[in-house]
Amino acid sequence: MKYFTLIIAFFLFSCGKKEDVLLPKSNVTIVKEVQDLSPIYIFFKVEGKDTIAEVNRKSSIISTNWIFNIDKRLPLKLVIPEVMKLQEKKRADSAHKNENAENYYSYADSVGKNLAFLPFTKVFYKMEKPAAGSFVVYFSKGKKRVFMRNQEIKISEILKHFYSIKFAKVPDLVFLFDKNMSYEEYIQYKILLQKDVTHNLDTLPVEFIF
Repeated sequence: MKYFTLIIAFFLFSCGKKEDVLLPKSNVTIVKEVQDLSPIYIFFKVEGKDTIAEVNRKSSIISTNWIFNIDKRLPLKLVIPEVMKLQEKKRADSAHKNENAENYYSYADSVGKNLAFLPFTKVFYKMEKPAAGSFVVYFSKGKKRVFMRNQEIKISEILKHFYSIKFAKVPDLVFLFDKNMSYEEYIQYKILLQKDVTHNLDTLPVEFIF
Protein backbone atom coordinates (compact mmCIF):
# COMPACT_ATOMS: atom_id res chain seq x y z
CA MET A 1 0.00 0.00 0.00
CA LYS A 2 1.55 3.28 -1.10
CA TYR A 3 1.24 6.50 0.82
CA PHE A 4 1.77 10.05 -0.37
CA THR A 5 2.58 11.97 2.79
CA LEU A 6 5.09 11.48 5.57
CA ILE A 7 2.27 11.31 8.10
CA ILE A 8 0.37 8.09 7.61
CA ALA A 9 -3.33 8.08 8.38
CA PHE A 10 -6.21 5.68 8.07
CA PHE A 11 -9.46 7.40 7.31
CA LEU A 12 -12.79 6.15 8.58
CA PHE A 13 -16.01 7.87 7.70
CA SER A 14 -19.00 7.44 9.97
CA CYS A 15 -21.93 9.85 9.96
CA GLY A 16 -19.85 12.17 7.82
CA LYS A 17 -17.06 12.38 10.41
CA LYS A 18 -13.45 11.71 9.47
CA GLU A 19 -11.21 9.92 11.97
CA ASP A 20 -7.46 9.47 11.64
CA VAL A 21 -4.98 6.95 13.00
CA LEU A 22 -1.38 8.18 12.79
CA LEU A 23 0.78 5.08 12.44
CA PRO A 24 4.29 4.53 13.81
CA LYS A 25 7.11 4.59 11.28
CA SER A 26 10.22 2.48 10.77
CA ASN A 27 12.77 1.95 8.00
CA VAL A 28 12.34 -1.84 8.15
CA THR A 29 9.56 -4.14 6.95
CA ILE A 30 9.06 -7.28 9.07
CA VAL A 31 5.99 -8.60 7.22
CA LYS A 32 4.99 -6.95 3.95
CA GLU A 33 1.62 -8.50 3.18
CA VAL A 34 -1.23 -10.12 5.12
CA GLN A 35 -4.22 -11.82 3.50
CA ASP A 36 -7.69 -12.53 4.94
CA LEU A 37 -7.59 -9.72 7.45
CA SER A 38 -9.85 -7.71 9.71
CA PRO A 39 -8.87 -4.16 10.73
CA ILE A 40 -9.07 -2.93 14.30
CA TYR A 41 -8.53 0.75 15.05
CA ILE A 42 -7.46 2.40 18.30
CA PHE A 43 -7.85 6.17 18.03
CA PHE A 44 -6.17 8.97 19.94
CA LYS A 45 -8.83 11.09 21.61
CA VAL A 46 -8.70 14.01 24.04
CA GLU A 47 -11.54 14.68 26.46
CA GLY A 48 -10.83 17.72 28.59
CA LYS A 49 -7.38 17.09 30.06
CA ASP A 50 -7.57 13.33 29.56
CA THR A 51 -6.15 11.26 26.71
CA ILE A 52 -8.43 8.40 25.64
CA ALA A 53 -7.75 5.25 23.61
CA GLU A 54 -10.95 4.70 21.60
CA VAL A 55 -11.40 1.25 20.05
CA ASN A 56 -13.28 0.47 16.84
CA ARG A 57 -13.44 -3.26 16.08
CA LYS A 58 -16.76 -3.35 14.21
CA SER A 59 -15.18 -5.04 11.18
CA SER A 60 -13.25 -7.71 13.11
CA ILE A 61 -13.98 -11.38 12.37
CA ILE A 62 -12.56 -13.92 14.84
CA SER A 63 -11.41 -16.39 12.18
CA THR A 64 -9.29 -13.83 10.27
CA ASN A 65 -5.91 -12.22 10.81
CA TRP A 66 -6.38 -9.12 12.95
CA ILE A 67 -4.53 -5.95 12.00
CA PHE A 68 -4.20 -3.51 14.90
CA ASN A 69 -3.98 0.06 13.55
CA ILE A 70 -3.04 2.08 16.62
CA ASP A 71 -2.30 5.77 16.89
CA LYS A 72 1.39 6.33 17.59
CA ARG A 73 0.69 9.21 20.03
CA LEU A 74 -1.03 7.03 22.60
CA PRO A 75 0.93 6.02 25.71
CA LEU A 76 1.52 2.31 26.21
CA LYS A 77 -0.44 2.32 29.48
CA LEU A 78 -3.63 3.10 27.51
CA VAL A 79 -2.93 0.89 24.49
CA ILE A 80 -2.01 -2.44 26.07
CA PRO A 81 -5.12 -2.88 28.28
CA GLU A 82 -7.27 -2.53 25.14
CA VAL A 83 -5.05 -4.95 23.21
CA MET A 84 -5.29 -7.45 26.09
CA LYS A 85 -9.11 -7.33 26.04
CA LEU A 86 -9.16 -8.00 22.30
CA GLN A 87 -6.59 -10.80 22.58
CA GLU A 88 -8.63 -12.49 25.31
CA LYS A 89 -11.81 -12.21 23.27
CA LYS A 90 -10.19 -13.85 20.25
CA ARG A 91 -8.48 -16.59 22.29
CA ALA A 92 -11.69 -17.43 24.15
CA ASP A 93 -13.94 -17.79 21.09
CA SER A 94 -13.54 -21.52 20.44
CA ALA A 95 -16.57 -21.69 18.13
CA HIS A 96 -15.00 -19.48 15.46
CA LYS A 97 -11.32 -20.00 16.27
CA ASN A 98 -8.83 -20.39 13.44
CA GLU A 99 -5.47 -21.72 14.66
CA ASN A 100 -3.73 -20.11 11.70
CA ALA A 101 -5.12 -16.64 12.30
CA GLU A 102 -2.54 -14.19 13.60
CA ASN A 103 -2.49 -10.76 15.24
CA TYR A 104 -0.35 -7.98 13.75
CA TYR A 105 0.50 -4.41 14.59
CA SER A 106 0.60 -2.18 11.51
CA TYR A 107 3.16 0.54 10.87
CA ALA A 108 4.57 2.52 7.95
CA ASP A 109 7.87 1.60 6.32
CA SER A 110 9.29 5.05 5.58
CA VAL A 111 11.88 3.67 3.15
CA GLY A 112 9.83 1.16 1.18
CA LYS A 113 6.81 3.49 1.25
CA ASN A 114 4.53 0.60 2.17
CA LEU A 115 2.35 -0.55 5.02
CA ALA A 116 4.16 -3.17 7.11
CA PHE A 117 3.12 -5.58 9.86
CA LEU A 118 4.59 -6.91 13.08
CA PRO A 119 3.25 -10.24 14.44
CA PHE A 120 2.48 -10.53 18.16
CA THR A 121 0.00 -13.43 18.37
CA LYS A 122 1.96 -15.36 20.99
CA VAL A 123 2.69 -12.43 23.26
CA PHE A 124 0.94 -12.37 26.65
CA TYR A 125 0.90 -8.99 28.37
CA LYS A 126 0.90 -8.24 32.08
CA MET A 127 0.39 -4.78 33.56
CA GLU A 128 2.63 -5.38 36.55
CA LYS A 129 6.22 -5.87 37.67
CA PRO A 130 7.89 -9.20 36.87
CA ALA A 131 8.18 -11.73 39.69
CA ALA A 132 11.26 -11.65 41.88
CA GLY A 133 14.03 -13.83 40.50
CA SER A 134 13.32 -12.99 36.86
CA PHE A 135 16.10 -11.57 34.70
CA VAL A 136 14.63 -8.26 33.56
CA VAL A 137 15.46 -6.43 30.36
CA TYR A 138 14.11 -2.93 30.90
CA PHE A 139 13.04 -0.73 28.00
CA SER A 140 12.96 2.85 29.19
CA LYS A 141 11.12 5.78 27.67
CA GLY A 142 13.31 7.99 25.52
CA LYS A 143 16.32 5.65 25.40
CA LYS A 144 18.03 3.99 22.43
CA ARG A 145 19.43 1.20 24.59
CA VAL A 146 18.09 -1.15 27.25
CA PHE A 147 19.04 -1.88 30.83
CA MET A 148 20.12 -5.29 32.16
CA ARG A 149 21.20 -5.38 35.82
CA ASN A 150 21.49 -1.58 35.70
CA GLN A 151 23.91 -1.82 32.80
CA GLU A 152 22.95 0.00 29.62
CA ILE A 153 23.52 -2.08 26.47
CA LYS A 154 22.49 -2.23 22.83
CA ILE A 155 19.39 -4.24 21.95
CA SER A 156 21.44 -6.39 19.57
CA GLU A 157 23.61 -7.48 22.54
CA ILE A 158 20.80 -8.69 24.83
CA LEU A 159 21.27 -12.42 24.23
CA LYS A 160 25.06 -12.17 24.11
CA HIS A 161 25.04 -10.42 27.49
CA PHE A 162 22.52 -12.84 28.99
CA TYR A 163 24.38 -15.97 27.88
CA SER A 164 27.70 -14.57 29.10
CA ILE A 165 26.51 -14.63 32.72
CA LYS A 166 27.25 -17.78 34.73
CA PHE A 167 24.00 -18.39 36.60
CA ALA A 168 23.69 -21.02 39.33
CA LYS A 169 20.19 -21.51 37.94
CA VAL A 170 19.20 -19.88 34.66
CA PRO A 171 16.36 -17.41 35.36
CA ASP A 172 13.44 -16.50 33.12
CA LEU A 173 14.32 -13.76 30.66
CA VAL A 174 11.54 -11.16 30.65
CA PHE A 175 10.96 -7.83 28.94
CA LEU A 176 9.68 -4.86 30.94
CA PHE A 177 8.49 -1.77 29.05
CA ASP A 178 7.96 1.66 30.58
CA LYS A 179 4.19 2.19 30.58
CA ASN A 180 4.67 5.90 29.85
CA MET A 181 6.49 5.44 26.55
CA SER A 182 4.54 6.15 23.38
CA TYR A 183 3.12 3.34 21.29
CA GLU A 184 5.42 4.47 18.45
CA GLU A 185 8.50 4.01 20.65
CA TYR A 186 7.24 0.58 21.70
CA ILE A 187 6.82 -0.54 18.08
CA GLN A 188 10.31 0.69 17.23
CA TYR A 189 11.70 -1.36 20.12
CA LYS A 190 9.66 -4.40 18.98
CA ILE A 191 10.99 -4.18 15.44
CA LEU A 192 14.58 -4.16 16.72
CA LEU A 193 13.78 -7.10 19.00
CA GLN A 194 12.26 -9.05 16.12
CA LYS A 195 15.38 -8.47 14.02
CA ASP A 196 18.05 -9.13 16.66
CA VAL A 197 16.59 -11.08 19.59
CA THR A 198 13.22 -12.83 19.65
CA HIS A 199 13.60 -14.80 16.42
CA ASN A 200 16.45 -16.65 18.20
CA LEU A 201 14.23 -17.72 21.10
CA ASP A 202 12.08 -20.86 21.18
CA THR A 203 9.21 -18.98 22.79
CA LEU A 204 8.48 -15.31 23.17
CA PRO A 205 8.71 -14.06 26.74
CA VAL A 206 5.71 -12.59 28.51
CA GLU A 207 5.87 -8.82 28.21
CA PHE A 208 5.41 -6.67 31.28
CA ILE A 209 4.16 -3.10 31.08
CA PHE A 210 4.76 -1.08 34.23
